[in-house]
Order: sequence, then structure tokens, then C-alpha cells
Amino acid sequence: MKNITPTPVLLGGDLNAYNLARAFHEEYGVKSHVIGRYAVSATKYSKIIIPHIVPDLDDKDSLRNTLDRFAEEHTGENLILFGCTDDYVSMIIDLREEGALTKYAVPYTSVRCRDLFAEKADFYLMCEKYGIPYPKTLILSKDETADLLGFDYPIVIKPSSSAEYWRHPFDGMRKVYYAESATDAVGIIKSIFASGYDRRIIVQEKIPGGDGKMRVLTTFSDGDGKVRLTSLGHVLLEEHTPHGIGNHSAIITEYAPELTAPFVRMLEAERYTGFCNFDIVRDNKSGKYLALDMNLRQGRSNYYVTAAGANIAKIASENVLFNNPTEPAETKNEVFWHNVPKGVVYKYSKDSELISRAKSLSKSGHESSSLFYSYDMMRSPVRAACVLYMCANQYKKYKVNS
Repeated sequence: MKNITPTPVLLGGDLNAYNLARAFHEEYGVKSHVIGRYAVSATKYSKIIIPHIVPDLDDKDSLRNTLDRFAEEHTGENLILFGCTDDYVSMIIDLREEGALTKYAVPYTSVRCRDLFAEKADFYLMCEKYGIPYPKTLILSKDETADLLGFDYPIVIKPSSSAEYWRHPFDGMRKVYYAESATDAVGIIKSIFASGYDRRIIVQEKIPGGDGKMRVLTTFSDGDGKVRLTSLGHVLLEEHTPHGIGNHSAIITEYAPELTAPFVRMLEAERYTGFCNFDIVRDNKSGKYLALDMNLRQGRSNYYVTAAGANIAKIASENVLFNNPTEPAETKNEVFWHNVPKGVVYKYSKDSELISRAKSLSKSGHESSSLFYSYDMMRSPVRAACVLYMCANQYKKYKVNS
């Protein structure tokens, strides 16, 4: 096994891709092929990445042809394919079902499980089936009259299908909306449907509290549906930009099997395979943990898992590429991961206890930042300058959007 290495192929050039590429480089010493529609700052000028620009990659036929050509050019290599957005993962699942990805190992679930979990509305039905609580929710279809008087405002409004939603851009588009009144809510719902989006919309109670009320759970299940990895993170800070709300900027890993166990039971009962990622919120009034969302892939902030000692590149490669199932594990190491400068975390996180824990972990060396990979920074001065610029810009972004 020592002389056998994977060839990672990553679709999309954002932070998700860089976190994966870093994990692969740390574990196997290999460069990752990142295929995207355009260059993205998170992966620009990197020495651990081989970039490929395909402007129409979001078209399924173009993606199929691109992957076919790549496989022909890399005959005999151990290809493992990752999607870094919901849209790419959904197309990967379809292409594999059609028999178009026989030369690639794929760490994602089946069409059946995708259709059970991918849309938020369906995910909540699965939560009901397995007794996992979630916030008070109303599910709306297009042209359906909404009774919005049963909520305490503000409320949350979000599309049920993220992949479909982003295909219909419009002015004022946000990842998540907060309505201060029923009138506001009706206007938001109308604008979303007017864009061409025709899937369901989620109207949901807003759980009070800062970013520190959030948890993130990453899992990986083998081909038999056995969960091989569970990793829980306590969020200190999220992005505050309109398109980035809900993206994690800083996390402290935690060990809480009583919290993760219901999600593991659900996944194993449905024989879910591959990566998935849950957003969970703690309701301080009831003390309950409520499920918010499920992504059928590794999360954008996936390096928090690798930093805690469970390299996700190794787990995926061993299980789906080398057919060497890893032992089931739940990360226990406490690590402070962040993708923005520590100064931003300390200034804009509203939880003083979490900040104190982060500072203590930083002082003791239990800290990791995705983009500050010394191998990459030392070998590419342009990359180092780009990373430093991005970090400096975070102060401006949070000041404007907080």
C-alpha cells in the first residue's frame, strides 16, 4: 500500500477544494487536480493544486466529457472524485448511476438516499421518522397560500433545494433570509419564486443566539452503510455576507456521542454511503439540539476534521478506492480551527466562554488554519501574498456585515 497513491480530482475551486487538497498532500504527498469554471482565490497559485478551467463545467454533458478525457489522460492512476458544491455532487451521483464514472472512486451516496435527504423538506421528514427534533417549520410550494401568522418574528426563509436555487440568480439574493414581519416574509417568498426557482421553500422559526449556538457534524459511511467517521464541531463564528451566511469561519472540535448518536442511527438505518455534513442548532430555552440542514458531501470547512486527527482524504481513499475499510471512529481531540484571522474570531464571536477556550487551545498549540499551510506558503510567494490579502480583507468584510 505504501507505493499506491490516489489521484484526487476535485470539482470546484473554493475553500472546500483547498481543504481536501491539503488533506491529500499531507497524507500522500500528492497534488490534487482542481477543475472549476474559473479561478478562485482560495486555490489560486497553490503548489499542491493543478488547476483546470472548464467554463461550462456546470453543464452535465460537459462534465461527463471533461471527466472522460481526464480519465483517458490518466490511465492506470487511482482516480478519486470529489464535488465541492451540492450541484457537482448531485451530477456525480447521476453520472455514476448512468455508468459514466467507472474509472473513478466516488465517496458519495446513492440516488435513493440523495432523493431522501438532499432537499430540506424531505430531510425534515426523515428527521420525523427517526425522532430527530428540528425547528418549527412550514413548507411551501409555488403558488401556495402561506399562513405566516403562527410564527414569532423574525423568522428564517430558505430554499428547500440549494442546488436548484443557485441556478436562478437575482438582485438581493441571499443564502438565508430573515423576515421581520409577515409582510416581509411574503415579499421574500415572492421574489424567490419570481426568479424561476420552482421547488419548495422553507419557513422556519429563528432560534435566538449568536453563532456559538451552532454545531456542525461530519460523517463518512462505507459501501455497506456503516458509519466509519463521526466528527463534531462547535461553531464560534460564521460568515456574515449575504451569500456566505451559515458558512463556518471558526470551529472548536468536541466529543459528544449522545448528540451524534441519533444521526448515526438514521444514516445506518437508511444504508447511507459516503460523506455527509449536518448543521445543528442548540435551542437554549429547551436545551435541545435541533437539526437544520444536511449536505450530501464533505462541508466547506472540512479541514476541521483533518485537524482533529481524522484525515478525510485518507478515510475516503481507504474505504472507496483501496477497499480497506477503516475502523469506526469519532474524533475526540479538541482543536481550534479557523479560516479567518484569530483577531476576527475574537472580535466578532459573541461567546466569551468559547473565545476563552479558543485562546487556550491556541496557546497550547492545538490550533489550525486551513490556508496557512507552510508547505504552500513557503514555496509560492504569490500564494502567500494572496492568502495574507484575503485574511486582511476579512476585517473589512466582518465590519461591513456585522
